[in-house]
Amino acid sequence: MSVFELHGRKALVTGGARGLGQGMAEALAGAGAAVMIGDLLDEEGAETAKLIGKTGATTGFIHLDVTDEASWEQAVAATVGELGGLDILINNAGLEISSLVVDLDPGDLRRMLEVNVVGTALGMKHGLRAMRPGGPAGNGGSIVNIASVAATIAFPGIAGYSGTKSAVDRMTRIAAAESGKLGYGVRVNCVYPGLVPTAMGMNLAVQSVEMGLFPSVEACVETVVALTPSGRLGEVADMADAVVFLASDASRFVNGTGLAVDGGMGS
Repeated sequence: MSVFELHGRKALVTGGARGLGQGMAEALAGAGAAVMIGDLLDEEGAETAKLIGKTGATTGFIHLDVTDEASWEQAVAATVGELGGLDILINNAGLEISSLVVDLDPGDLRRMLEVNVVGTALGMKHGLRAMRPGGPAGNGGSIVNIASVAATIAFPGIAGYSGTKSAVDRMTRIAAAESGKLGYGVRVNCVYPGLVPTAMGMNLAVQSVEMGLFPSVEACVETVVALTPSGRLGEVADMADAVVFLASDASRFVNGTGLAVDGGMGS
């Protein structure tokens, strides 16, 4: 049996209705995991679950507001109840609002903090509670938080977003240390995705042009590619495969760290 195989594992993917989250959910299911998609986008989330289900995988959808603790409790309970456990949590839901530092809006900062920092923290809280000995799942597992290359580079226009993703990195490492110290049997890691041309990724390029940082979207993309040793933008599959690795036994001795999947941009 391949160490990348996830048959028998049960996963919850936040922000799994579209974009990177959808790709991650599909990849986990492709590796054999049963997958619950949690998202605010009910119609898109249900449709993604339906599409994954057509492959023969066990899947479902639950409405999840990652900023709300009660919503997390319901999502974890639904995952354990419907899938029969919880071994993998992918904290992917995120929000990016670009701004020059001189134009930062407190409201936008708070929205990113709520989703990217509070949402991830609550996910780890309830994931650990479910997976640790005595929890409703209780068999240990793997938590993968989605940070960003923005946590490792100084790219103009994303100070607030970079701050929140840097926080995800720090929280990841502390959660891993606590899990190990207390014998939870849960590994906690994060991924630093490079720029991927999803709707969210390309919106960053559009906003960069609006801020006067680049003359065009094409120029912004060309700059990112020029800063990337691999010479291209990332693809959804690049990020999804990294998540499967961190969720699987192939990464059994990888814990409390961040995996750069950015083509070398953050090197």
